[in-house]
Amino acid sequence: MRTDLAVAYGEERLPRYTSYPTAPHFSPAVSPNIYAKWLAEIPTNVSASLYLHVPFCRKMCWYCGCHTQVARREDPVAAYQAVLLREIGLVAEAIGRRIKVEHIHFGGGTPTIMAPDAFTELMAAIRRAFFVLPQAEIAIEIDPRTLTPDMTDALALAGINRASLGVQSFDPAVQVAINRVQSFAQTKKVTEDLRRAGIEGVNFDLIYGLPFQTVASCIDTVKRCLELRPDRFSVFGYAHVPSFKKHQRKIDEAHLPDTLARHDQSCAIANALKEAGYVQIGLDHFALPDDPMAAAFREHRLQRNFQGYTTDASEVLIGFGASAIGHLPQGYVQNDVRTDVYSQTIGAGSLATVKGYALTDDDRLRADIIERIMCDFGVDLGAVCARHGTASDAMLKSAPRLKNLISDGVVELSGDQLAVARDSRFLLRSVAAAFDAHLDTAKQLHSRAV
Repeated sequence: MRTDLAVAYGEERLPRYTSYPTAPHFSPAVSPNIYAKWLAEIPTNVSASLYLHVPFCRKMCWYCGCHTQVARREDPVAAYQAVLLREIGLVAEAIGRRIKVEHIHFGGGTPTIMAPDAFTELMAAIRRAFFVLPQAEIAIEIDPRTLTPDMTDALALAGINRASLGVQSFDPAVQVAINRVQSFAQTKKVTEDLRRAGIEGVNFDLIYGLPFQTVASCIDTVKRCLELRPDRFSVFGYAHVPSFKKHQRKIDEAHLPDTLARHDQSCAIANALKEAGYVQIGLDHFALPDDPMAAAFREHRLQRNFQGYTTDASEVLIGFGASAIGHLPQGYVQNDVRTDVYSQTIGAGSLATVKGYALTDDDRLRADIIERIMCDFGVDLGAVCARHGTASDAMLKSAPRLKNLISDGVVELSGDQLAVARDSRFLLRSVAAAFDAHLDTAKQLHSRAV
């Protein structure tokens, strides 16, 4: 990686491109009635993916950028689970038939905050409303500090086959600074318990760019994680946006690493994982060579959605819960972020959609180009444009940001073939942004490019 490029491009605020257009461009023009119409129009020959958002945690981590809140009692969580059950019924009714499902993801927050029997009931309701295929991937995000043996058993009983464990960093100084103290022993026990219960797919989430974090502490965290040999790693740069997430104001900005230090930490983690035999998947994921995600990457079948890189190729993602986002062929929909308003709306028998985005043909073309760049480190512009009935030269003319990226050696363009230089792949988001017709960097809505 080149430090000169990290300096030149690293401070720019850019989307992570888990969707295109990105969520800041959603508007109230997409109403519950429009969402219901889109659901009824889901093609009969497609399978869907489901995302269920559980916006509760036992304790707030100060780095968190998710829609979540602290719940110290069980009542709010139980009430929310009942609303999820109601929403599943409303969505199934709008679709009008029992469609096939190949992927399910429980995110948060901390989904395992639910009582074991409540989670089992929720999963049973999903199976009644949808035809969950036998080979479906059913994944859940886990806070190792709070997972109980009873919940581990419930996860296995419900058919969970992949678990993502939040690790972030094992550096004690970092953990105190982000209000997330989690021992290696806790993480090891949960990993072993999950595997013992038959949940063999295990992912670890790491973060760089945290307060007091150093290259040495990043490498030490990776070494500890490698003792447990997870199938996959997700490695994200901390996005410090205290204007949007007020709890981040508890982090002293004076202790945050600068752009070059973040760059060095990212490189150190990536190199340590690759030396340990993991394949780098796109910008920020790593997988063992025999993992399905590594196979999808090699075969150019990798996809990207709101959970990051995925093997999920479905064009229908149905979101449940407060703030959940769905993606259908017609466009995007998002539920109300406010848990109380979401619950009241669903309780009244209406879908909780408050905003969304209806895709245009140009959006679909640019989304396809951006996804291939993010997944493949390059794109065959001729082939993609041909699929969308347009010419690649017109698309290139509409991407003036490419000029500097090419002259700086970040991008190599040969005819219609665009490739990101190997030593510049950490700037994938900068390259993808060249094709973003909606981008407004002045609004500072996103995280830093590096």
